[in-house]
Amino acid sequence: MTPNTLLLDVLAGRPVDRTPVWLMRQAGRILPEYRQLRASLRDFKELVESPAAAAEATLQPVDHLGVDAAIVFSDILTVPEGLGLLYEMVPGFGPRFPKVIERPSDILELRSAQEAADQLEYVYGAVAESRKRLAGRVPLIGFAGAPWTIFCYMIEGQGSKTFSKARKWLRQYPHESAALLERIAETTSIYLYRQIDAGAQVVQLFDSWAGVLSEDLYREFALPASIAALSPLGQTGVPRIHFAKGIGGHTLETCGVEAYGVDWTTSARRARAAYGPGVVLQGNLDPSALYGTPESVGRLTTQMLYDFGPNHIANLGHGVYPDTELDSVKAFIAAVKAHRPEPIVCA
Repeated sequence: MTPNTLLLDVLAGRPVDRTPVWLMRQAGRILPEYRQLRASLRDFKELVESPAAAAEATLQPVDHLGVDAAIVFSDILTVPEGLGLLYEMVPGFGPRFPKVIERPSDILELRSAQEAADQLEYVYGAVAESRKRLAGRVPLIGFAGAPWTIFCYMIEGQGSKTFSKARKWLRQYPHESAALLERIAETTSIYLYRQIDAGAQVVQLFDSWAGVLSEDLYREFALPASIAALSPLGQTGVPRIHFAKGIGGHTLETCGVEAYGVDWTTSARRARAAYGPGVVLQGNLDPSALYGTPESVGRLTTQMLYDFGPNHIANLGHGVYPDTELDSVKAFIAAVKAHRPEPIVCA
């Protein structure tokens, strides 16, 4: 089988004959084989912490959907667990941390960045096993949560609409907040490097909660921490994607990486105008568009592809919703693969 290098080619600026496509949360409840795998295990964390099971989940969307990349099956909350804050995945509720950072002195109890990264061997095992099973069919993406998003969970202990406790920390304890973000960033950088060493060919940083910050706080705290996590990886030669959800109301920020994810609240045309024609952008169909008919999904996908133009990786503006119909996901992928406006030459 000829290796599919579309994603790597776009990220490297090489000519491609069509736009590559993959989806955030492409491994999950939309796939019947994932539901079967999940039912065979005790809980979600057993799936994450078993390299063989995680590799199986990683490959399922490649086999079933024909996407142009695999992303290792894991969770962004591995990093706080490595630092010493264990989490639970509560059915019907989501993640919950029995212990959180409540006061600045709690930071002293965390593991060092190197010690924290050393706790996550099961992730590196999943990367290595996934790369082995892929056998070069498509590239493998590794990932981590961005420091600000991880900070939110370490302070709040669960999801939140506003993450007001985390934002309160930035205001009341700016120096301590910066120190905690620095610890998370260093851990994340080592963690992503270890994923690359295990076989990841692309890495993505997810700043899922960037949008709860004002522009000044984002620039002062979140963006520098993401840069600190990603910059050391530049020497590896492995392309980096930075996805900061919800910053469309700000001036779209750059951080020296090879590609930027765009969520659905920022139009493709606005993002392209802001970043310029030579920058690789990823996204950004509204995940709710997949609740429509296959015909409407195809129409909206085609419009998105025209609006982004070349130097584009097709994806949703965030993860696939778990109640999405599988046929709609397939319609999205088919529309991308069918789109041939003109020969695409990456800048």
